Amino acid sequence: MRSTAFILFFTIFFLLYGLINYYILIRGYQSLTQHTWIKPYYLVFFIIISLSFFIGRILENYWFNPISRTFVWIGALWLAAILYFIIGILLLDTLRLLNHFFSIYPHWLRNNYQMVKELIGGGMLVIVLAILGFGYWNATEVQIKNLHYVIKKNSYNLKQMKIVSMSDIHLGSIIGKSKFDDIVSKINSLKPDIILLPGDILDEDLGPVIKENIGESLRKMESRFGVFAVTGNHEFIGGVGVACKYLESNNVRVLRDEAVKVNNTLYLIGRDDRSLNRFGKKQRISLPDLMKQVDRSYPVILMDHQPFNLQEAADNGIDLQLSGHTHHGQLWPLNFITRMVYEVSWGEKSIGNTFYYVSCGVGTWGPPVRTGSRPEIVQIVLDFENE
Repeated sequence: MRSTAFILFFTIFFLLYGLINYYILIRGYQSLTQHTWIKPYYLVFFIIISLSFFIGRILENYWFNPISRTFVWIGALWLAAILYFIIGILLLDTLRLLNHFFSIYPHWLRNNYQMVKELIGGGMLVIVLAILGFGYWNATEVQIKNLHYVIKKNSYNLKQMKIVSMSDIHLGSIIGKSKFDDIVSKINSLKPDIILLPGDILDEDLGPVIKENIGESLRKMESRFGVFAVTGNHEFIGGVGVACKYLESNNVRVLRDEAVKVNNTLYLIGRDDRSLNRFGKKQRISLPDLMKQVDRSYPVILMDHQPFNLQEAADNGIDLQLSGHTHHGQLWPLNFITRMVYEVSWGEKSIGNTFYYVSCGVGTWGPPVRTGSRPEIVQIVLDFENE
């Protein structure tokens, strides 16, 4: 049953991907009417670029090298380009449809229609390339998000704790060792008491991570009380067993439906990602059952990758929940969709005495481009007030 669902999903995905690319291909081809010599080159180039991501992913499974990585990068950038080409083409086709019924085009445009088509096609290409350039630059500009919460509970040991959290790193072909080293340097400069990673630390395939020895960078993260993580959906996509084993071997403690007491100051609960049931037979342990491992007189922090059913944390006495997953859409205007899907797509919320922060993430998935948000490392200062 599960294999049938996967086959159906990928069949629908590749069908839609093919149709969208064909739509862009034809519209670009139609703008080249006066330049027939370039059309064969255009077709070959388009086919290669539209298949690059899949070629690169297949190659890196057998032979991870600069060639496979180049294909992945080109294909990943194309995934972002598709979105903005589609938006532009749909706007133009809407104008064409309006002109068909209401003749809204001025005479000079109708008299120079082919030239105008070529100018618009060239202009759209320049605009999309400019968007990709900005989005790539924006994705490299990691900001520090500062938060401060007062937890009205006995901490017994510390009166204050500094947490540094980053979700959705997506270590792999796109987010490699060099970029991650820069992120680690920023984290260490904050001198955290504890580092929390709320899921999607790895992208999918562990091969590029091992090949670049990114584990060395993971081991460079410095904090007083350690580095703790939970699984995200991408850990399951790539194989959760090997993913967690790799993280644990590089000084990242992965909490899989368990609670730990940190320095006799607070409890930290880590939930397995909710996609667990799609990749195995068991369900994740319920939050009420996890809370049985906890002394509720202490502050309690919950890491849960996907920010669904936020009320559940408040109902079970959680003081702070950290989530990620959404990327806040990553590419504008997809952030409007994530705002409809999630109660919090990015940012803070409170319900009763429970605080929530949903991060847009520090890395990127798919395209190394961000146009709907800026990547962030979250620094949280917790003050504890004895009741």
